[in-house]
Amino acid sequence: MAMEELVKGFGSSKELVRSASYALEGRMEPVSLKGLSAFFEAAHQVASCAYEDDTDWGKEIGWMYGSTSEDILTGINIHRKGWRSVYCTPDPPAFMGCAPNGGPAAMTQMKRWVTGHLEILVSRKSPVYATLFGKLQFRLCLAYVWVLVWALRSIPEITYALLPAYCIITNSHFLPKVNEPAMVIPTLIFVTYNIFTLFEYFQVGLSVRAWWNNHRMQRVTSACAWFFGVLGVVLKLLGVSQTVFEVTRKESSAPGEGEKVPDGKFTFDNSPLFISGTTLVLVELTALVMMVLGLRPQAHGGSGTGIGEVICAVWVLLCFSIFVRGLLEKKGGIPLPTVFKSAALATLFVHFSIFTSRA
Repeated sequence: MAMEELVKGFGSSKELVRSASYALEGRMEPVSLKGLSAFFEAAHQVASCAYEDDTDWGKEIGWMYGSTSEDILTGINIHRKGWRSVYCTPDPPAFMGCAPNGGPAAMTQMKRWVTGHLEILVSRKSPVYATLFGKLQFRLCLAYVWVLVWALRSIPEITYALLPAYCIITNSHFLPKVNEPAMVIPTLIFVTYNIFTLFEYFQVGLSVRAWWNNHRMQRVTSACAWFFGVLGVVLKLLGVSQTVFEVTRKESSAPGEGEKVPDGKFTFDNSPLFISGTTLVLVELTALVMMVLGLRPQAHGGSGTGIGEVICAVWVLLCFSIFVRGLLEKKGGIPLPTVFKSAALATLFVHFSIFTSRA
């Protein structure tokens, strides 16, 4: 790399430019004790707020800017130039911290991440573009794509979560009946998956409670934060709106720093992120109540709802049990505006289901 390009990219610090030239050429820079003062002066110069002006910092080199998933964007940019990663697992583990308390902060943070992931995927900085026109390895490209498409699974997850309720409301079925041999297939898949994931938790020393809490949160995160992240990126691509950086609310249990969040309790606020989860719960509850009260239409050909659809609906309610509890609690529960909006959407879904069954 020419010295002029280094100066433009790394800035006006002679020490930094010389160090970068050695690093890019794969050579070790000779350092003497007498020259340490020059490095300290260079460190103060580079750390100033105005050093990045008219340079490529944040664009071509260094920590990449302009994304809510800047860590992934930076990794893609580094690998695009041909650099390799080293798998490092220090003991004790590094970069460990505390997860946000309550629901609003956790959902906002996850939505911010998946929004940045999808924006990278559909931009010219995507791993696919870096593989075709850069030096990103194909296997690394697949790994990046696997992470970036996390949020897309929210669409089929919400669809399958609504399917049992739809079948119960319309008195139809999508699973085999108990007396049919084909019922063994979905049963084995369900049991095998849950036993396997539970065994993985046991291998790393975690409990059944940890497995169940993470399993529930995965469903909640997908239906709420990931779904709205996908919706936000789609609206941006259509030119309807722009994505914005949402600051995560910092919760504290210290006296005088806001209301204390109870340990282990999932709290709610007026954020629209909780509408989809609340709607799912109301739809499942409505379907089960209609079945108990006999308010469903007659089954076509005698093949009505079986026990499989009922178990699936109950499983969805168990996974979203924090929303069921949120409907019953006043302090930290689901706000009434969110309940009203979700009830309206649930009513539309029920009427749509009944209409399609009659058609």
